[in-house]
Amino acid sequence: MKRLWPILILIVSINAFSQVKDVRDPRREKLIGNILKNALETYHYRGLKINDEVSQKAFREYLKKIDGSKQFLTKSDIKELETFQFTMDDEMVNGEYKLVEKGLVVLKKRIALAEAQRKELFKKQFDFSGNETMELDPEKKDWVNDDVKLKANWQAVFKQATLNKYLSLIDEQTVKPAVKDAKGKVTAKKMKAEKKLTDAEMRIKAHDSVSKRFQKIFERLASQDREDQLENFYNSISTVFDPHTAYLPSKKKQDFDIDITGKLEGIGAVLQEDGSFIKVVQIVPGGPAWRGKQLEADDIILSVAQGAKESVDLTDMKVDDAVRYIRGKKGSEVRLTIKKVDGSRKIISIIRDEIEVAASFAKSSVLQAKDSEVKVGYIQLPKFYRDFENSKINCTDDVRKEIERLKKAKVDAIVLDLRNNGGGALEDARLMSGLFIENGPIVQVKNHVGEIEVLADDDSTVSYDGPLVILQNRFSASASEILAGAMQDYGRAVVVGGDYSHGKGTVQAVLDLNRGPLVSIFGQTMGALKVTIQKFYRVTGASTQYKGITPDLILPDIFSYVESREKDLEYSLPWDQIAPKPFSKWTKFAYNLTDLKQKSAARVKSNARFTKINKNIDYLNSKKKETIVSLNLKKVQSEEAATKKMAEELKMEEEDKGLMVTNFEDSLKAHENIRPGDMKKWSKDFEQRKEDWIKSLRQDVVLGESVFIATDIVKSLKLKATAINR
Repeated sequence: MKRLWPILILIVSINAFSQVKDVRDPRREKLIGNILKNALETYHYRGLKINDEVSQKAFREYLKKIDGSKQFLTKSDIKELETFQFTMDDEMVNGEYKLVEKGLVVLKKRIALAEAQRKELFKKQFDFSGNETMELDPEKKDWVNDDVKLKANWQAVFKQATLNKYLSLIDEQTVKPAVKDAKGKVTAKKMKAEKKLTDAEMRIKAHDSVSKRFQKIFERLASQDREDQLENFYNSISTVFDPHTAYLPSKKKQDFDIDITGKLEGIGAVLQEDGSFIKVVQIVPGGPAWRGKQLEADDIILSVAQGAKESVDLTDMKVDDAVRYIRGKKGSEVRLTIKKVDGSRKIISIIRDEIEVAASFAKSSVLQAKDSEVKVGYIQLPKFYRDFENSKINCTDDVRKEIERLKKAKVDAIVLDLRNNGGGALEDARLMSGLFIENGPIVQVKNHVGEIEVLADDDSTVSYDGPLVILQNRFSASASEILAGAMQDYGRAVVVGGDYSHGKGTVQAVLDLNRGPLVSIFGQTMGALKVTIQKFYRVTGASTQYKGITPDLILPDIFSYVESREKDLEYSLPWDQIAPKPFSKWTKFAYNLTDLKQKSAARVKSNARFTKINKNIDYLNSKKKETIVSLNLKKVQSEEAATKKMAEELKMEEEDKGLMVTNFEDSLKAHENIRPGDMKKWSKDFEQRKEDWIKSLRQDVVLGESVFIATDIVKSLKLKATAINR
């Protein structure tokens, strides 16, 4: 790649970023705008020029950032701001930022009006006996015409928030929240004894609490300054290039580096802004939320409380600010009030902890279906990890060791589980592919100037040459898709899972804006630009971007309702093709996919647990379409009761007691460092982890079906071999 300026780096030190406080300087603002424009146009894969067309699209993104819920601005405000919809490209160069200045004035005026309306509307209790409704989806709403309509909107917002708080207070008094400790074990929650409130007291508490909450929200929004709006301006433009490209001011650059290095003490969840709300995008393997199994992708985090303290509402909060409430001291408790996809609310208590690194390491077991003699090796790989400072720690070597363990156990087939694996080290996608084939190209990488690099397996050694099944789902991304795609293209593995994988086939790098020759004269922090510079392509020439990997055998996926795939993101790079690379298909044996599909479909159809999954998917998809909510107490209570009843009916807690799980103890111990004095405690914890491991595998109906598929493959190949030998 040609020399980049500012210097291209994948992970940089943040020391220089964190020492100096930003002070407004028109020269600095102009320089940042020019550097960003130059960097985006020069290094981004899409090759866009920032012109009037980009400016118009960026303007729409800017409106989403300053009023995504369409609660503050009116149509006349929008008309005022539209004066600048074609000038954002020019402002980036001349440094005038008139849209930012006007936006700040308009927004502060509307926030002040909202605060005045809050004071007026909360003077008396709300009546929940009427038949009012409220539309929650901003895409289905328009900005209102005048202040009268704006006030009516705020009344509905305040009313719905108060109704929800009242119902939450009822829940808190009737449901004792459980806490998942650092090991994932359920413990009784130690709470300060409080007297039960009467219904009237709960209504008053809900009313006062919501009023104070919105007062704080408006204070927080009113405190946003020019720097905040400049960030919105820059990111409105960067988003038009693609959703993974972003300007990172110094505090976000620090958060990005913390996320990359994994040194967090929080809950272990990837969050993003979704309109006015904070949405869970992914649960990080090995984190407290992952161990607790209560927080899920697509959950909305409504509020956060530190232990038994009053909760902080996250509505209209930037994700980096929300994260600061969620992170905290190791061992401390955080309470999250969340909204599920089905509309139900839940209070989750989690004990903050570091990401448990060992939980993301490869692990294996030997599985056998009931009444079957076929032994299926199972390898779970939560992420493609590699310690670049200590090359001995990497997932390829660990998977190789697990393969050797399974071969000693004389398994007949192996299932490699890449579900929820969001990727990681590209090098390991290449090296791990080489464990299963002799040699050949694995993936093509194309950069922003059209140069193509082929990453290949050059080692003819094959660690495992038997039947291979790869499991994936919608959260299998990047390196996972490279491995699954390569094994599918070579005919080496049968890929099994939901309709397709995540579809992230791009590479990002970070440009340090502090390293240019002109920057040092300001003595101020400039931030960084995360920019998409490359795209992945399979050996067939097809991109993994946007479409992901379509499995050979499609199974019902409990997460199919989640709209967080690459194709669900606006401005995501499209799917395309380049020239294929010559490669030799796997010839030792071939899979009869038609036969495997027929047998699997018959089992799925008669499996009560899969029937329940399909029913769950249909239910959640239907609930997602219901964006109009009632403000009538009795109706909401009736709807919530029906939702809770359905949730209980659709719980997936049944275990397949017929699935034998063996040969896993050595794998679970592989990365343990046990001090002599800790042996007794470790042994007790280990016994619990063994129970949890077996239970999790037996509850996994998709894994159970993959064992049947692997068994079908083994039997089919044995029959074929017998026929040939006759």
